[in-house]
Amino acid sequence: MSVLRILVVGGTGIISGAVVAEAVACGHDVHTLSRSGAGAEGVRAHRADVRDADSVARALEGLRFDVVVQFVAFAEAHVRADIAMFAGRTNQYIFISSASAYQTPPSRLPVTESTPLRNPHWEYSRKKIACEDALVEAYRSSGFPVTIVRPSHTYNPTMVPFDGGWTVVERMRQGREVVVPGDGTSLWTITHHTDFARAFVGLFGRDEAIGEAFHITSDEALTWNAIYGHIARAAGVEPRLVHVASASIALADPEWGAALLGDKANSMVFDNTKIKALVPDFVCRVPFARGAEEIIAWHDAHPESRRVDRRMDAVMDALVDTYRPRPIAGF
Repeated sequence: MSVLRILVVGGTGIISGAVVAEAVACGHDVHTLSRSGAGAEGVRAHRADVRDADSVARALEGLRFDVVVQFVAFAEAHVRADIAMFAGRTNQYIFISSASAYQTPPSRLPVTESTPLRNPHWEYSRKKIACEDALVEAYRSSGFPVTIVRPSHTYNPTMVPFDGGWTVVERMRQGREVVVPGDGTSLWTITHHTDFARAFVGLFGRDEAIGEAFHITSDEALTWNAIYGHIARAAGVEPRLVHVASASIALADPEWGAALLGDKANSMVFDNTKIKALVPDFVCRVPFARGAEEIIAWHDAHPESRRVDRRMDAVMDALVDTYRPRPIAGF
């Protein structure tokens, strides 16, 4: 494998941190660009305000990259600035989009890369679609070497995969009920960050990936009841689940509701044939049952991370009180 010079814009997040570590492990010359200038071992870190083109130009003066990976572009203006900055300075520009950009709810499963992009419920997803549209236009008009990658729900041990985060686990450990959107039987795909990173780094320097879009997810699709169950078992408790329609959650908390109706409320199962055709040794090694154990172990070892969101806790109390199953009088 040839050594590539890689620039990761971002590099300290759940997904990007794993990608940086995997790229270093593969022997690539890895650079990061961030406002803090922080960098992992084996990485050359550059400091710049990624929203200031002059700041980026100064930080990267004289450098050319085989691959640029953009983790922190969330609006069309961000990618248009990148097109101007990196055209002629990289052989491949990889944009991190989102699987939530796919048609929501999907008309059929499994989702493939040809599934239409449309999400009327979540502005975040619509902005990612606008970014993709601008990049595809640049590829078609000038050959800008874009590759689009759409992660789905990707986690590491620091992330509890529920809205409200640790609040849900704390409620479980206190013996209190927790809110599960819908009836808990919709299927959801959740992917360990190291599994994602191995497939993702396999796209580096691949001419076949230019102008193409890929999602990278686990092949394991679990019900939400099972996901809550794995976390509860790892936390050493039996869960008390109260199922609440996502539309009702949205009325109680519009922000939570938007993330549900625009993403998590729908069954999402993915066909990973396309990424496996380019990275044939890609297989997910971390089932969520083990990932849940990692999550609880990490939080138990870091008590400062076990923060309860009092507002979300109150919203959950109100939803539980309203929607807890009750016997019907006379029956």
